[in-house]
Amino acid sequence: MTTTAEQAASAPTSELIALSLAGGQTPSLLAKFPRRNIARTWPETEASYEQILDRLQKPPLRMEKKSSQQARMQGARWIMKWLATFPGDNWQQRWLACPAAEDPKDWTTHIREWGRQGGGLPTHSAMTAGLLALICADVIRLDLSWMAARSSRFLRHAVAKTRDPEGFAQLEASVPADAYSSIDGGRALVVLTQLVVAYGGGVRDIEVGDLLAFRASSTRHRSRPIQLAYAWLRNWGQFPPDAPSTLFHLQSRAAQATPAQLVDRYRLQCQSVRDLIVDYLTERQPGLDYNSYERLSTVLGRNFWADLERHHPGISSIDLPADVRAQFKARIATKVVRRRQPDGTLIEVTEPRVSAPAVLQVIRAFYLDIAQWALDEPERWGRWAVPCPISSADTNVKKLERQQKSRADSRTRERLPYLPVLVRTAERRLREARLRLESVNAAPSGGTFTVLGRTYVKARYASRPGGQTATATEVGGRRRQFDSKEKRAFWTWATIEILRHTGIRIEELQELSHHSIIRYTLPTTGEVVPLLQIAPSKTDQERLLLISPELADVLSAVVSRVRGPDGSIPLVSRYDGHENVWNPPVPLLYQWSVSGDNRAISKNTIVRGLDKVIEASGLRDKDGNPLRYQPHDFRRIFITDAILNGLPPHIAQVIAGHDSINTTMGYNAIYPGAAIEAHRAFIARRRSLRPPEEYRAVTPEEWDEFLGHFEKRKLALGDCGRAYGTDCAHEHACVRCPVLIVSPNERPRLVEIRENLADRIAEAEREGWLGEAEGLSVSLAAADEKIAQLDAREERKHSPIFLGVPALFQTAGHTDDPS
Repeated sequence: MTTTAEQAASAPTSELIALSLAGGQTPSLLAKFPRRNIARTWPETEASYEQILDRLQKPPLRMEKKSSQQARMQGARWIMKWLATFPGDNWQQRWLACPAAEDPKDWTTHIREWGRQGGGLPTHSAMTAGLLALICADVIRLDLSWMAARSSRFLRHAVAKTRDPEGFAQLEASVPADAYSSIDGGRALVVLTQLVVAYGGGVRDIEVGDLLAFRASSTRHRSRPIQLAYAWLRNWGQFPPDAPSTLFHLQSRAAQATPAQLVDRYRLQCQSVRDLIVDYLTERQPGLDYNSYERLSTVLGRNFWADLERHHPGISSIDLPADVRAQFKARIATKVVRRRQPDGTLIEVTEPRVSAPAVLQVIRAFYLDIAQWALDEPERWGRWAVPCPISSADTNVKKLERQQKSRADSRTRERLPYLPVLVRTAERRLREARLRLESVNAAPSGGTFTVLGRTYVKARYASRPGGQTATATEVGGRRRQFDSKEKRAFWTWATIEILRHTGIRIEELQELSHHSIIRYTLPTTGEVVPLLQIAPSKTDQERLLLISPELADVLSAVVSRVRGPDGSIPLVSRYDGHENVWNPPVPLLYQWSVSGDNRAISKNTIVRGLDKVIEASGLRDKDGNPLRYQPHDFRRIFITDAILNGLPPHIAQVIAGHDSINTTMGYNAIYPGAAIEAHRAFIARRRSLRPPEEYRAVTPEEWDEFLGHFEKRKLALGDCGRAYGTDCAHEHACVRCPVLIVSPNERPRLVEIRENLADRIAEAEREGWLGEAEGLSVSLAAADEKIAQLDAREERKHSPIFLGVPALFQTAGHTDDPS
């Protein structure tokens, strides 16, 4: 067995690849439901050569067509004579000893070579007919891998007719006719036939372990028929109640893992720290759901200790030095992501890790929990109680929460206006899909029909009773399954309608059942109103929603679609991806039938359906990319729209199922327009409280005076910047006034004034007018200062960082540009 240290040594140093737990359910299920043992002897294979030939000539083994019967008998004689040359106490043991058991592709070659040496040459068709006769007589049982490599189109019908006609007939009666006769149904019947041939007995003798082992050893393309065959037998009531609900995705889904299994995914080298993390997870496990518990193991195992061991080889203590702490925090703050370029190449880009504070919070809680537990159990936790390397400031998520709120609000504001377009597109796609399905059903097999401007040719083969098929090929195009298209279009339409009318979560949508639709009688009026019961999900609280008429129509269409022939809704088990368990069978609304197997509709199917609607609508975001909608976007849109239309926030909290009203308000993306309207209402209320005379109408005289003030502010050098209703404080000595706004166009006039002042100062000094010279010097200094200000502004205007003052009137007045 490979040790943890050996696994770590083989792991890449640049990137940790965690061991996968996928398929973890299969070993435990095989231990609980083992397959049947392959028998080495039974009465039919112990029969003599003459007894077997005698059986082959009697019904039901005898063929009706004489030539076919002769070929069977000839081939059976050659095979048994050849097998008699090999050691063994019965025909099965001799078959296992011959080379044909290991060579399914060319097994007849060995018999033909032997026959050539004896003077005979049996034909290949006679050999295959003879082997089929021996299989139907249960003389020889072939291995499953042998039959997979050497398939026969006659095997299914021959075995069903001769080995277990009653069992196959009962199975056919329990499976919908269209599923039983479909292509997938035929492949499932081949699987059941091969199990009967390999293990013996009939259809009723097939056990859970037989199909589990067959599924585990089969390739991916053979998994679907095995899953369908299992579903048929399970619905038939053949398996015990505790048998798995389905084999669908059994190889990719993981069972609930133990703390040790979760930690050992990351191949930690330090055994003592590995054991510490396992003990910590074991201690925390009872108070956490499995999803949170698995995330905790990921943070401590991969993000924390595996990262330290990769960058600091040999580390063996959680008491981290200062430099190790700093380097770890720097690494956790960023992440490397791969982005595909327009030319198809991939580049690595370093980006901030949005979840870094949340990761550090988990690590800080790990240290603080151990320190607290060390007080109660010092012998167990005392040696691990060390200073915490993560401070409270490192885990401050307020900024992160504000950024998330801003991104979510922006996303909601961008998508809310386009919701009607999305709804109309989903309705149009459903109408078109139904029209195509009706057209292909009405067309004859192999006939040509035209719908919505496109011409199709209906397939000739019959996958349904009566020769009906919904498959057609577009002229010059590809093959299309119109029933599948209509099914997906319906569920996408139903998803959009239910989410936008309820605001429920995606997992709550998937868990809706027939029991969720209930009736409530109002105690005051006696009126009966329909309610939708939402099962406990994220907050473990159930709630009731009033069903509007629009929502009632959608739910009615869903219920009508999933009802069985008897009027009831089939019971379906749903896999809980958060807890890694299968829920008990319930009449789920979100289910569909795949070749007679009723399955819950997955989240990926729902998201892909939304993407198809977005693609068909042509909606684009501000960057020109498709405007993607996630199921949770409808929840934010529902809450925002409800509050904007007057629903009290505390009522929205109850409808949304939030524990805190702050969470509800976090979903509410308030628009700037709403804030403006609220501010206007506030001003109106303030005005109603002020004296009425403050809001009297302006008289013509007052308006003329107001306009006249601005007319008087116009000067030769520019504009006066004094306040309205004030007089000039400098007795109109404008050159000296600091509130003079000089126009750049008036610089020559200002230079002329400066030169005139200089001449007057020189004259006053010659004449001895010292007081006049002093006053003129003040005006000259003010003129020089204003000229310097104009020059400085002109220099800034030509600099690369000058922004200037916005002037909207220039755009409106600029009409000479032809563009």
